[in-house]
Order: sequence, then C-alpha cells, then structure tokens
Amino acid sequence: MFINETDFQSELLYDLEYLKRRPGIAMPLQNRVLPTGDIVADPGRGLFTGNRGILHRPDGSLGPSRWKHPHWVCCLLRFKDRYHGPMPDRGWTALFFLDEAVALAAGHRPCHECRRADARRFRAAWEDANGSVAGLGDIDKALHRARVRRDRQQVRHEARAENLPDGTFILASDPALVLGDVIYQFTPAGYAAKQTRPSGMVTVLTPAPTVRALAAGYRPVLHPSAA
Repeated sequence: MFINETDFQSELLYDLEYLKRRPGIAMPLQNRVLPTGDIVADPGRGLFTGNRGILHRPDGSLGPSRWKHPHWVCCLLRFKDRYHGPMPDRGWTALFFLDEAVALAAGHRPCHECRRADARRFRAAWEDANGSVAGLGDIDKALHRARVRRDRQQVRHEARAENLPDGTFILASDPALVLGDVIYQFTPAGYAAKQTRPSGMVTVLTPAPTVRALAAGYRPVLHPSAA
C-alpha cells in the first residue's frame, strides 16, 4: 500500500509557522525515528507521526528517556483537519517516520483513534499470527518485550530472508525494506538503491510478532520511493 506526498509542503509550512511562535527552538528537532529504533535530527519529511509520551525538554531537545509508556503508536499527520506541528504544546512528544514499515520496525503499531480501520486490520492479523488478545494493552506488552531491552537497545532476531513477508526491515549493509524479490536501502529522505533479496539467514529489525502479523496479511503503508 502506497501513499502520495501531496501534503508534505503544507506540513513544512506549518512547521515554519511553528518556528515563528517558538523562536528559541532549534530545527531540525531530534524526532525522526529510524528502523533501528534510533531517534535522530534530520530534515527529511515523513508520512506518519507517533507517540511514546513526553520525551523532550522545554527547549525542544530530546531528554534521556526514549519512552514513558508502552503504548507506542503510529498516527496520521492530520486527523480531523488538524496538524499538531513538530512539537505539540502539551501532552506528548511527536515522533516522525518515513512510512509505516519504519514505524513497525521501530516497534510501533497503528493508532486506534486516528487510524481505527488500520488498527483493526493489524489486530486481526496479530491474533491470526500470535493468538487472541483481550485488548490493545496485551499487544503493547508483547511488543515491548520484542522491540527493546532495558538498556534501550533494539531487540533483533535472525530469520531466513526468503521467508520474510513484505514490509519487514532487515539489516544488510544498512537497514533495508523487504518488498517482493528486492530489498530497498533506507534513508531518512526515502528509499534508495534496490538489490536482489538475499537468501539465507539475515538480521531482522522488525519485531518478531509484527513480522508474523505481516505474514498473516497486514499491509503497511509505504513511502512512494519504494514503488
């Protein structure tokens, strides 16, 4: 599933307006999430935003915490004709992803408020692959164990490349998206060079239960550079 970039320019204009209101904030903010789980400062635009709680200091810089709760969600940039800007005034730190495959690799799931239909599709695929759950909290607990260790390092696992479903991220020389018979090299600005999908064992960045949900039929929204 692909999405176009027609709203990117309007998002940029909103961010410029935000800077006018907050002149002490340095841009770009450290709020771009990579498939490795790292959060970096990069001017590239993304298709989705997300939430792990309040992680930034008053000056806009990222504090030492990388999450405040286990409910890591992947959200629309706009919801009900609203765009919150690069740093909401209260309540949470906005993180940004190139696309949903990146968000899934970093351990997020679709938001049940702004992406309800996708959240339901994800839950259905999750239950098909991982067993039934009483609610989203059960998914979040399982995801938290599968995505990050106490020392904040990403949990990675090994699998045969030929068995991985589309939308999975692996670690080649750089993080790469699996799609059909090829893998696409990730950059914060978009997908770059593509190569033939490898064979044999590879290091997988996407959490194992999410990989199983992808194999069960969930299709993440991909950046158009992966077309």
